[in-house]
Amino acid sequence: MQRPKIGLALGSGGARGFAHLGVIKVLREEGIPIDMVAGSSMGAMVGCFYGAGLDIDRLYKLSKAFKRKYYLDFTVPKMGFIAGNRVKDLIRIFTHGKEIQDLDIPTAVVTTDLVSGEKVVFKEGPIADAVRASISIPGIFTPEKLNGRLLIDGGVIDRIPVSVAKEMGADIIIAVDVSHVNRNAEISSIFDVIMQSIDIMQMELVSNREIASDIMLRPRTEMYSSKAFKNIDEIIAIGEEETRKNIGKIHQFIEQWKERPTS
Repeated sequence: MQRPKIGLALGSGGARGFAHLGVIKVLREEGIPIDMVAGSSMGAMVGCFYGAGLDIDRLYKLSKAFKRKYYLDFTVPKMGFIAGNRVKDLIRIFTHGKEIQDLDIPTAVVTTDLVSGEKVVFKEGPIADAVRASISIPGIFTPEKLNGRLLIDGGVIDRIPVSVAKEMGADIIIAVDVSHVNRNAEISSIFDVIMQSIDIMQMELVSNREIASDIMLRPRTEMYSSKAFKNIDEIIAIGEEETRKNIGKIHQFIEQWKERPTS
């Protein structure tokens, strides 16, 4: 019996995006194949790390070692506070210098053209360059200049890239939203102002993504800072818990797809 092609649409969310790892782990444990990944911002990073062949246990260990001091390289704030060269080097190392088309599964990295306002999707080319562009949170990271474009965070234009997964050929799309507005957030720095503002602006946009996806997982990570990269174990565990809670629904959806009449 033919099985559906299953795509993951992994959303943006800063440090909260490590919940994506918990989602991937449980899907694998449940024998649910991941045929393709579309990711914005942190979702793009996790998707590329997974596609580079890093096993899930190693990814868990890697996430715990991901501390701000390893990727922060402050610059004179002209277009952003963080130059982003360190994090690009880290991405290049962890993905073995691969190009996107060389990943184990088809992967798409979503970015935003700051000048034209267009969505720019990378399905080939250097992983480090594309992911560095996709995580360029406006005002925090300097934009990434790539292929004649000035690129910023993919989450600005497409926080949960369901449509991209669909375009890649997914029959069933499992979307993961890890970015919710923390209504009790402590706003004490310009970083907090920027991150909270982005979350608020995107609240309405996400409702359309939920309609377009087949399964929407919402790990409730909003109590954790999107910038601090602390409590990573707890963030991952929330991703696992949300996936297990919905695993029956996912299996059911797959079975229903198999039972559809073929033309």
